[in-house]
Amino acid sequence: MEKAKISSLKKTYEKELFENVMPFWERVAPDYEYGGILHNVDRDGSLISSDKCGWFQGRGTWVFSRLYNDFGRKPIWLEIAKLGYDFINKHCFDLDGRMFFELKQDGRPIRKRRYWFTEAFSVIAMAEYGKAAGDSEALQKARDLYDKIVFYFRNPGILPAKYIPQNFQIKAHNTRMIMLGTTQIMRDMDPLNTEKYDDILLSVCNELYRDFYKPDMQLFLEYVDPRGEFVDNPIGRRLSPGHTIESMWFVLLEAERHKNNDLKQMALNAILWSMDRGWDKEYGGLFNYIDAMGKPSDKLEWDMKTWWQHSEALYALLLAHHLTGEKKFEDLFDMMHEYTFKAFPDYEYGEWFGYLHRDGSICLPVKGSMFKGPFHIPRALMYCIKLLEKMENT
Repeated sequence: MEKAKISSLKKTYEKELFENVMPFWERVAPDYEYGGILHNVDRDGSLISSDKCGWFQGRGTWVFSRLYNDFGRKPIWLEIAKLGYDFINKHCFDLDGRMFFELKQDGRPIRKRRYWFTEAFSVIAMAEYGKAAGDSEALQKARDLYDKIVFYFRNPGILPAKYIPQNFQIKAHNTRMIMLGTTQIMRDMDPLNTEKYDDILLSVCNELYRDFYKPDMQLFLEYVDPRGEFVDNPIGRRLSPGHTIESMWFVLLEAERHKNNDLKQMALNAILWSMDRGWDKEYGGLFNYIDAMGKPSDKLEWDMKTWWQHSEALYALLLAHHLTGEKKFEDLFDMMHEYTFKAFPDYEYGEWFGYLHRDGSICLPVKGSMFKGPFHIPRALMYCIKLLEKMENT
């Protein structure tokens, strides 16, 4: 990639992050009355619901802490991060040590879920906040909670199963991906325990290579049976192109760190396959879901275009180009950048639309929900800026 293009892209991403995306969340996210982070908001930032998702207390706290750590120590970023961190510790843990997924505005719990994703996002929040605030207790809390999710990850039968195990067993890519992302941030924040985190990361990457990566089919699967075999039903055939692409930038980082060519090739292949199968040749953008065998998807929202897949793909494709120097990844990045910046940003009210119809028209104008909030977009923009800085200087 030419230096002039790199510099221009860096300015574009900085402007998007600091002039469009974060001012929106700085305005609407902090709950100064009850603490924590608000995220169920309409297009203009007005509240749709004051209920709070536990994992956005973690995700948002991490974003504001990372901004403070890496992009200048702006007081409001640490202020909002502290609101999230304090709310997590005061309200989000149940008596059994697990965490609530949904809470009322004042912290009264509404529900828990089977899986440990709220815990994982709280781990990265505590670790990153600990660095931002110079709080060693926060890092220790992150270590303790991290060890708990590793235990759940390694002993999946401890938590309730989604399916009746006597009749149907399946293992999912998503828990492996979340473990990768969580562990990489813990390694960055806790350098005294690097070897421990490296061991876990390589173990997960090797499992993905062994069980989910199917080069003979040119597929990276979302679900496999317990032996890593393809499951020929709608669940086993269900692919999420953006999810695979997101996961593969975690793998690329590990492959580069450990000079592992097998993992690197898996990640590059999976990105290319996902772009080839998942890109909408008629309207542009990534399909939400596709069936691996070309059959009708079991997901009604299969042809929607969503914010998180495209923002994650920006960073993954830029990283793939940086690590390989191959023009095909630059071309795919350019295609993704053009579509994403045309389709998603809202320059009237700020931030990005999240839910588009297949043709790119707006399906829902909301800027936040129980699943969309201050995470995927700012993370992708931050990571792209840092990578573009590196590319400028090499």
